[in-house]
Amino acid sequence: MAIIPTKTPRFIKFIFNKYTWDFSSKKEKKLYLTFDDGPIPDVTEFVLDQLALYNAKATFFCIGDNIVKYPHIFSKILSNGHSVGNHTNNHLKAWSNDLNTYIENTRRCQDEITKHTSIKKDQLIFRPPYGQLSLSKLKALKKLGYQIILWDVLSKDWEQSISPEECLQNVINNTKQGSIIVFHDSIKASKNLKIALPGVLDHFHKKGFVFEPIVFKETPS
Repeated sequence: MAIIPTKTPRFIKFIFNKYTWDFSSKKEKKLYLTFDDGPIPDVTEFVLDQLALYNAKATFFCIGDNIVKYPHIFSKILSNGHSVGNHTNNHLKAWSNDLNTYIENTRRCQDEITKHTSIKKDQLIFRPPYGQLSLSKLKALKKLGYQIILWDVLSKDWEQSISPEECLQNVINNTKQGSIIVFHDSIKASKNLKIALPGVLDHFHKKGFVFEPIVFKETPS
């Protein structure tokens, strides 16, 4: 498996410019926290409690099957004013599944999301598990109205080989104005998340940043 950089290089963003990697063109001191793989009991609820302490809003890229299992936690994400995106129904790898299987699995996740909230077609957001996508799948998702959200900074909270302090520094050392930052509200990531997230919120709050959800009010050109 290739080593994924903590900070997405500029040339990658340039080559794959059909994806949203950051919002660095905006002038305000805003950051965009995102959480993948939930909702999960305890972990997602911990995240929500921490965000509330700083009046921070975030974006949760949810797995459809987890929404089915824990609808009350998903509803809490929405009631707390956060935005939600599609992360497929079963955390599928794009490179291991054919187009029809992948798109159908994405549709199933969206069906679960729309049971709880009404999201307009020009506000659909999607993050591919593992960051994997192909040209055919990208075209199909775009045709369905999805904006593809990747990231500027990876916390690498899922890595069992790094400490919570290293996870915290991954974010602090690489984040800039407009960065999209990835955490995971998963059991695997919880060891690092429960130290790093409070540290990130406190550090950037003291520097005058605000944390915003990812919401497209109209389809970007």
